[in-house]
Amino acid sequence: MKLGLDVFLDREYKQFKGQKIGLITNITGVNKRLIPSIDLFHKHPAIELTALYAPEHGIRGDAKEGEKVESTVDPYTGLPVYSLYGATRKPSREMLDPVDVLVFDLQDIGSRYYTFIYTMAYVMEACMELGKQFVVLDRPNPISGAKMEGNLVEEDVRSFVGLLPIPNRHGMTVGELALLFKNEFGYDCELTVVEMDGWKREMYFDQTGLFWVSPSPNTTTLDMSILYSGTCLVEGTNLSEGRGTTKPFEVIGAPFIDGQRLAKVFNQKKINGVLARSTSFKPFYQKYKDELCGGVQLHVENRHLLNSLEAGVILLETIAALYPNEFSFIKNENNKYFFDLLAGTKSLKQLIIEENGREFMNSCENKLQYFQQLKEPYLIYK
Repeated sequence: MKLGLDVFLDREYKQFKGQKIGLITNITGVNKRLIPSIDLFHKHPAIELTALYAPEHGIRGDAKEGEKVESTVDPYTGLPVYSLYGATRKPSREMLDPVDVLVFDLQDIGSRYYTFIYTMAYVMEACMELGKQFVVLDRPNPISGAKMEGNLVEEDVRSFVGLLPIPNRHGMTVGELALLFKNEFGYDCELTVVEMDGWKREMYFDQTGLFWVSPSPNTTTLDMSILYSGTCLVEGTNLSEGRGTTKPFEVIGAPFIDGQRLAKVFNQKKINGVLARSTSFKPFYQKYKDELCGGVQLHVENRHLLNSLEAGVILLETIAALYPNEFSFIKNENNKYFFDLLAGTKSLKQLIIEENGREFMNSCENKLQYFQQLKEPYLIYK
């Protein structure tokens, strides 16, 4: 198969010849031989690369989650690197002055919490306002484009981990999302999507023949990406989501948890496609740094049967029931429950406490049917 990057360099670059190009990318912006798009653009005789733009985690992917990224100069090309995760998340007029065209080349992971797609939305908004062209070099949805999970983000809990009303697992590529954003959500810029050749909706990343490059420090494996649609919710609680271990979002726990007991009770609930195994761990940073945590590792048994959001919700309600005095939801620096921002609703917290997680899952079905109809005109790949 060919990535949008490969197709662009084969032929599509010609329509932008003579125009100044800005590249929104990071370490995932590589071709099938792992050569960075920055280098490929910079050395290309017919591409005038004039600026770089960095999302969350930075242009080289070495900044932690939530850590502000500073604008700088790229030491390899000498080009300015404008941060889109620092003083501003929407590029200013001054930041876009050096370019005529903005090219987006980032690997998404298929869940709405992941901020790269909202960086794309803000850039599209700026392009619309300032008359710049926007180009998406499409890449695979690593957890396939054949499944969806979850609810749609409600207006009063919109944030940079849920900016638009899309499901937890959206089943779209970034190119398809760009078309949706333009036509349904008002980001009406001059848009070109450079399509992949040979990608099919049912393909997972390990079926593409491409090398996996982690988009951020805690985006480790394909199984992690599959589970993330559900286990990312753990970030909004006082549980460790496994940051500071080798299995983030696969390992869940806390000092007050008996892993054997939790694994037994969770497995008795028979969630399709996943099994829990008792484990213990000491995170080297983040929650419970250097403290011994008991918990479970979730193992993907059948990715086609698994609903990761269901697994995450049922795991949380199981822990809440087993440890009602210890488990809690946490607030962010704005005194809002971070869990609500991740969940896209304020109602799920109470349902988890009441052990009514499946009621929430059932309520998602109509929303998913609506979103399927909404996105259908923008699906490129069959």
